[in-house]
Amino acid sequence: MKEQGQEHFYNIGVSYKKADAEMRGKFSVSKENQAALLTAAKERGIKSIFIISTCNRTEIFGFANRPCLLIELLCDFSEGTVKEFNAICSINKDQDAISHLFRIGTGLESQILGDYEIVGQLRQSFKLAKQLRTTDAYIERLVNCVLQASKRVKNDTKLSSGTTSVSYAAVQYIIKNLPDYNSKNILVFGLGKMGKHTCKNLAEYTQNKQVSLINRTEEKTDAFVKEHASIRKSVIENLTEEVANADVIIVSTGADKPTITKEHVVNKKETLILDLSMPENVAKDVLEVEGVSLVNVDELSKITDETLAVRQQEIPFAKEIIETHKAEFNSWLNHRRFTPAIAALKESLEVIKKDEINFQKKKIINFDENQAEILTSRFIQKITTQFVKHLKDEETSVSESIEVIQKVFQS
Repeated sequence: MKEQGQEHFYNIGVSYKKADAEMRGKFSVSKENQAALLTAAKERGIKSIFIISTCNRTEIFGFANRPCLLIELLCDFSEGTVKEFNAICSINKDQDAISHLFRIGTGLESQILGDYEIVGQLRQSFKLAKQLRTTDAYIERLVNCVLQASKRVKNDTKLSSGTTSVSYAAVQYIIKNLPDYNSKNILVFGLGKMGKHTCKNLAEYTQNKQVSLINRTEEKTDAFVKEHASIRKSVIENLTEEVANADVIIVSTGADKPTITKEHVVNKKETLILDLSMPENVAKDVLEVEGVSLVNVDELSKITDETLAVRQQEIPFAKEIIETHKAEFNSWLNHRRFTPAIAALKESLEVIKKDEINFQKKKIINFDENQAEILTSRFIQKITTQFVKHLKDEETSVSESIEVIQKVFQS
């Protein structure tokens, strides 16, 4: 049953800013659980909500009278606890939550500044929520404004200049740390978006022709290898054998549990494992094997180059674009809040007008009803226009003004 009290638009979540990869993994929510979470939210009376869960963050945006209702949902559908959440969380309300979503959607909150993979993830999150009917006009308008701002930031600034993402950083790490990287056997395990980008970056930035690819769904591998002839297809049944043969293993499987463990790494030789997954898909026990080194998302995201310096200079321009679209959303929001009150005011004035015209018709001989109708209608229009201007004023308390209108004209 829904609790009583005024609802606010909240954002609750964990991100790379306060939580390391292991802790973010605990609060990561799988696609199946995202759908289950939204369904449970409806059952608990939360009508408008969506969730984003990526390698860098898990965020819930929605309406509730207390943020703890959203926190409980997150903990119910992830492996994190409320105590753990409280130690690393961020909680934003109303305008702060709106600003936070704009920053996420334009790449300002990405672990690698300007990484726009989040935009596709935001679209998917919103699409899922819409399919499950857990969105309303407020969230739909807000997400659309964020996506418009994101498009302008991408097209009109250099915030995404150059190629910098986790998949790019992984390839750069290999290049910088392995002098003979072109002759190394490289295994890419997992062909989601991150895996595809990694394979493409390997093809673009190296001359390595010894890249193998394994994915649980073979059809995807077949289609990808057909377009990228330099990559060799392998199958999941040969995973241990391929791991043993590899000098570099790049894991981006997107599973809930580790897909590479100590049992897979049987050969005692120098092996570099890059884990691009969230939650982490490489078990920590691989480090017990001599010669194995493991690098996760957080370490890869520390890689910087001159493209990031260029991006830093673009932040003020991105913020200007955000402010424009945020103002547009808030203008719509304010108008939406006072439209019912203005409509009620107009209706009350129309009743007064009708009564007065009927009274004057009886009292005045040759009363010009048409002229009176035109005159009084103009008065009503001017009065309601003045009230709209008053409510749009930034210093005006909309709720107090609406209350006055209701008391005076609807009593």
